[in-house]
Amino acid sequence: MTQGMEGIVLAEKPLFLPIRPRVLHVAPEMAPLAKMGGLGDVVQALPKALRQTGVDCRVLLPAYPCVLGNIEKNQLPLTRLRSTVNVALRWRVYSAHVLRTVLDGVPVYLLEQPELFSNPSIYPMDLDEALALPFAFLSLAALELASSTRWHPQIYHVHDWPTSLLPAALRWHRHYRQMGLGVDTVLTLHNMAHHGILPEQSLEGLGFDPASFGVDGLEFYGQVNLLKGGLLASDAITTVSPRYSWEIQTLQGGMGLDGVLASCRGKIQGILNGLDYTVWSPETDPLLPAPYRVGDLSGKALCRKALLQACGWEENDRPLLVFVGRLVEQKGVDILLAAMEDLLSLGTRVLILGSGHPIYERALQEESRRYQDLLHVHAGYDETLAHLLYAGGDMLLMPSLFEPCGLSQLIALRYGTVPLVRAVGGLADTIIDVDGSPDGNGFLFSDYTPHELRRVVERALSHWRDREQWKIIVRHGMEQDFSWKHSAETYKALYLKLLGN
Repeated sequence: MTQGMEGIVLAEKPLFLPIRPRVLHVAPEMAPLAKMGGLGDVVQALPKALRQTGVDCRVLLPAYPCVLGNIEKNQLPLTRLRSTVNVALRWRVYSAHVLRTVLDGVPVYLLEQPELFSNPSIYPMDLDEALALPFAFLSLAALELASSTRWHPQIYHVHDWPTSLLPAALRWHRHYRQMGLGVDTVLTLHNMAHHGILPEQSLEGLGFDPASFGVDGLEFYGQVNLLKGGLLASDAITTVSPRYSWEIQTLQGGMGLDGVLASCRGKIQGILNGLDYTVWSPETDPLLPAPYRVGDLSGKALCRKALLQACGWEENDRPLLVFVGRLVEQKGVDILLAAMEDLLSLGTRVLILGSGHPIYERALQEESRRYQDLLHVHAGYDETLAHLLYAGGDMLLMPSLFEPCGLSQLIALRYGTVPLVRAVGGLADTIIDVDGSPDGNGFLFSDYTPHELRRVVERALSHWRDREQWKIIVRHGMEQDFSWKHSAETYKALYLKLLGN
């Protein structure tokens, strides 16, 4: 400190208050209020982890009937703000009441608009301009939210195509583009397979400048592509794993937008999703018949016993291979079906939990009737059974065609169930092959064929027979930290970089 001429004490260095970014996550789902997939898990866990790093992070969500029902079920507080949010769409004004709740310390704003938000499935089976209206309202209502909450975001963080219209509006909307210089946008890609494609006339009445429908805008082979517009207009793009960030820039992984993504490579960053260990931990999991931890796996043996009883099976010391996920081609169900007879002939038992395409569900049910004592299939989703599969299984099968991040392999690692996965996306980022490293935690294969799936199971079985070595592999997986802490710090650094710019 130094003494000034007037006797005032002056600081030798300027003092700066720490920056606390104000970030609004805008999404159609957030577990456990509304969940259709992994996006809902991310929107639940990431804002919570961000707030622990000092980010003022909040969420905007449609007030679907299931959301209001789950708020009541979980006994969460719910208040109605005084003012409404109004958005002009299709030459009329849509209004929504704004509700506020708090989930895991995260403020959540809900748009109550029964006319638009009544779909129990959240996403329409076939998208058209009328069915896209709820997502257009959600995107633009986010830009009006401050008038009701008196809280002004500095960064809008949107997720996949349903909210991609928000960054697009900040660039091409006749009214909202005036806000574009004052805020930043981040678009997270959870799955490039879905774009939000609409007919050209769907832009009519939404307030977009005609120039937005062009090769450098929303136009995509004569149609509107909401995701493309969001990619071009956003200030930053993130993917849910580092490897997926460059896979989407290839012809195979870009799903038709590889050229657009390659042109945006300077603003793309891959940030691995985390796992919420307050939900997924065998030490504290209330859905397990017995807890266990690294160094004491006796509880895992009890979970195996309970899993066998749930399937109506007797113990025969065969390794249990489990699959938990959607029964769709992305998850590798076609090669799993083709390899099933070979896998069972290797001396394994296979347990499958999931729902998806009716063709795959029927085929798996037929196989389970054929191999009643070796293959068990539960079509649908059962939360308790899912936890039991992760805990009672020996190996997790995840032969995905593509996998932006993957959650099942992270859960399996924590629960001491060794992942057998295809080396794509987040699977390649998180699984270290046992045969390639002394720190290996699982097994990888490359070619998308039933033969390669069989080979990776054979490799795993050769290690499983040495029980002491298998315990080492299990320990490597259980000791790894894939919590949201590191991911949240990386997102915070991205936010600060945007604000600095």
